[in-house]
Amino acid sequence: MEAELFIWAVVFALFVIAEVTTVQLVSIWFAVGALCALLSAFFFDVGFLAQFAIFTLSSGIFLALTFPFLRKWRKNRVPVSTNADLDVGESAVVIEEINENTGSGRVTLKGVDWSAVPAVSGSVIPKGSIVTVKKVQGAKLTVILKQ
Repeated sequence: MEAELFIWAVVFALFVIAEVTTVQLVSIWFAVGALCALLSAFFFDVGFLAQFAIFTLSSGIFLALTFPFLRKWRKNRVPVSTNADLDVGESAVVIEEINENTGSGRVTLKGVDWSAVPAVSGSVIPKGSIVTVKKVQGAKLTVILKQ
């Protein structure tokens, strides 16, 4: 019996550690199942096969009970905008002619110098033009001439 208690305690600890390190709610149900199996081994002195059945059933039941809430919670979460998303739609000034064929093009956006490419393939945007940011790809802006 002591070996079984030790096994379930280790399994419980491993699932808790996995849950704490991932923070994604992937193993909490198994940790609860291992805890139920540990408690059944301690208080009721049932065999290992029964303990494993308790582990499996309690993990499954806990998962079934909480999964609808998790799905609803994940669906209702609002995505957090990154700084790059905040620059889309902003106006920038062309400080070096933007030419896709030569691979040149730089703009200034909010006092920061960026590499830029035209949103319309093959277009050339002259120096001094005002452009609108359409997309941010790493350190490169995709821009279109402002009308």
